[in-house]
Amino acid sequence: MNYILKDQNAVYYECGFSCDNELLLSLGSEKFFITDPRYTTEAKEKVQGAQVIEAKDLIKAAREILRKSRIKSLHYDPKEFSCADFAKLESKLSLSFKKSPDLSWKRRLIKSDHEIALIAKSAELNAQAFDRFATRLRECEGVSERRLHFEAVAILTRYGEYELSFDPIFAIGPNAAKPHAYPSDQILKRGDLVLFDGGIKYERYCSDRTRTAYYDEEFSFKKDQRFENPRIQRAYDLVKKAQEKAIEGARSGMRAKDLDRIAREIIDRSEFQGCFVHSLGHGVGLDIHEMPFINSRNDQILEDGMVFTIEPGIYVPGEFGIRIEDMVVLRSGKAEVL
Repeated sequence: MNYILKDQNAVYYECGFSCDNELLLSLGSEKFFITDPRYTTEAKEKVQGAQVIEAKDLIKAAREILRKSRIKSLHYDPKEFSCADFAKLESKLSLSFKKSPDLSWKRRLIKSDHEIALIAKSAELNAQAFDRFATRLRECEGVSERRLHFEAVAILTRYGEYELSFDPIFAIGPNAAKPHAYPSDQILKRGDLVLFDGGIKYERYCSDRTRTAYYDEEFSFKKDQRFENPRIQRAYDLVKKAQEKAIEGARSGMRAKDLDRIAREIIDRSEFQGCFVHSLGHGVGLDIHEMPFINSRNDQILEDGMVFTIEPGIYVPGEFGIRIEDMVVLRSGKAEVL
C-alpha cells in the first residue's frame, strides 16, 4: 500500500523521527521524509529507513516525487490534512487518492513487545509521580486547585525531565463531577474528595492513570479508600468493583462494547444509574487517545498486544465525581495491568 502521512506521531512510528513540519511518503519499498531546512540536519541524523528530502514547500516536493513514481493510487488519512493542503496535493496528479481514516492508528493497533515495555516503563514512572504528589498534598491544606494543578505538573514531569501525556486533571469535591474538570480557586481542606488524572511520556510513549481519594493526614492514592459520606462511599465501592470486574473479564476475542458492558451494568443496576457518562476506556501508545476505543458502540474485536485503559466512573453534578483508571495490555488472552 502506498500512503502519505503528516501527523507527528504517525511519522515517528514509521521512521523514528518527526517534527512540526514534515511529510512522509511510503511508496512500495521506498520512503521519503520531507521537511524544511530548520530540521534537515537532525532528520539526517535520526530518520531511519527513509530518504530525507529538504524543501521549503513540502507539498510541492511531495507532488514531484509522486509524479516521478508513476504510482496509481495513494492512501491518506483525511483527518491529517486541511482542505487547502489536500487540494494542493492532489491537483492535476494522475493518480487515485484513497481515503483511509485512522490509517496510522490501525497500523499501530497491536503493540510490539518493545512498545509494551516502553509503555510499562511510562506507567511505572507515572505511578511513582502519583506517590510523590500524594506526599506533597499532605502539606497542602488550604491551597487552591489552581495551585495544586501547577504542583502536579511539576511533579509529574520531574521539573522538566519528562513530557506530559496530557494536561492533568486535579479536582476537589463537586468539581470532580466534571469528568475533565478545569482547575478552579476551590481550596483543599480535610475531608475533601480529591480526583487526580495524570500521565507522562517515556521515549514518546504515554501513560494514563486516575485515582480518587479521601483527603486526611494519611492521604494516599491507594485504591482502598474510606469516605465519611456514606453515599460517596457506596459510589466509590461501585466504581472499584466495576473496574475490577472489567479487568478480570477482559479477553482477547471479545468485542470492545462487551467489555464496556461489564462495567456499565454494575453501575447502572445501582442508585447511580446513568451517572457513568463516558466510555470505559481508550487505547494508549504514542497518542494518549488511540485505538481501540472501549465504548458501548464499538464492535472491534480485542486482540493480544492491544494496550488500553479501564476507567469507569460515577459523576453526580453538584456533589462529587469518582474515577479509577489503570492501563492494561492483553497477553495470553487476558488483561495484565501495566
